[in-house]
Amino acid sequence: MDFILLTKSGGILGWIANILGLIMNGIFFVIDKLNLPYVGLAIILFTIVVNLLMLPLTIKQQKFSKLSAKITPETQAIQAKYKGKQDQASMMAQNQEIQAVYAKYGVSPSGSCVQLLIQMPILLSLYRVIYSIPAYVTKIGDTFRVLADKIILADKGEFLQNSGIETITRTVASYGRAMTDGNLSNGIIDVLNKLSSSDMAEVVSHYAAMGAEYDLSKLTYEGQLILGDGGLIHTYNNFLGLNIGDSPSALIRDAWAAGSIGIVIGAVLIPVLSALTQWLNVKLMPQQKTDNNEQGSTMMQSMKMMNMIMPLFSAWLCFTLPAGMGLYWTAGSVVRGIQQIVINRHFDKMDFEDIIKKNSAKSAKKLKKLQETQERMNAYANINTRNMQNKANVNSSMTESEKEEAMKKATDYSKISNAKPGSLAAKANKVKEYNEGKGKE
Repeated sequence: MDFILLTKSGGILGWIANILGLIMNGIFFVIDKLNLPYVGLAIILFTIVVNLLMLPLTIKQQKFSKLSAKITPETQAIQAKYKGKQDQASMMAQNQEIQAVYAKYGVSPSGSCVQLLIQMPILLSLYRVIYSIPAYVTKIGDTFRVLADKIILADKGEFLQNSGIETITRTVASYGRAMTDGNLSNGIIDVLNKLSSSDMAEVVSHYAAMGAEYDLSKLTYEGQLILGDGGLIHTYNNFLGLNIGDSPSALIRDAWAAGSIGIVIGAVLIPVLSALTQWLNVKLMPQQKTDNNEQGSTMMQSMKMMNMIMPLFSAWLCFTLPAGMGLYWTAGSVVRGIQQIVINRHFDKMDFEDIIKKNSAKSAKKLKKLQETQERMNAYANINTRNMQNKANVNSSMTESEKEEAMKKATDYSKISNAKPGSLAAKANKVKEYNEGKGKE
């Protein structure tokens, strides 16, 4: 999966990720000019901007969820009314009554699915941009490229490809894909971007042993050291004292060995906050009532189980992935939570009876137009049916001799006296004349 996510070009989500990457690059450019070149800050601002851009979709989805709390009891009552009736007439009547309920509230049964189908590619592309920052943020990519070019000069990246370092072996698929595509530099950047601090130290040590000219710790970009505690990469990844390029598990391991309890606590908080904020988001969502309906109760139990599992799954992912991903999920959950509170207050002030009246009027107009269209179609069908019946009646009243005469007239090419030379009728006349001549012989 890494080789799909870590490469900038290609893939079904490539064009969406490129657009989002331009937004991220613009944000980092601004904060860098403000002397705040922190990826963590860029991720938070990026999350806020994208969620604001997606706000219209979010409002529509939340409106559907809010209305579903009112729609569900009515649709369940209709389903109970037709329970056990499997004949076609009952099923059609049930569908029509359910459609009428949705029309009354002005929503489509597939409305929520449509919003999710639009949002899912955007959310997946967001993940792709956050997970591969150097591919989309120009300055960070150029910084890593200085290291990649030196590694190519040293051994064309053979140490990275053959190393037993755990983090590198997890990203070898990305590296191999980049080499296959002929872009060795991008492949090495992908690998370097995923290294923990301890793994990067091992890489630096290996190339320094090859000679002073390959010492990565001495490399600079725009007059600043790239590696080291005060280097550019450390500055980019620094967020409240945490290196968000490392996973919380790696941060805890290294900090525990060094006795840095503050780093350990901060690293633990990342997956915990990610799970907690997602759980709070679920609680803020409009809850549907089931009215003790068996099918609805089963669905609600499944939803409750998923709502418990997903935050825990998120915590596990945030523990193993770079801390920047956990920061992104937490920031996204906080932004969506604030949006949800504002949306809930807005919906609580809405007069749903007024909404139902307006939607009922719109539904009545649509139904009237549909009926008028159907009536016109039925009228046309009746006219065509009458014409066919009249022709059938005329044919049935003809004698056999009259039918033969009519057929003869229809196929008598000799009547075509004004046929144009070279036309099909003229050729037919020639064939007829030839056949008649053969008959006289």
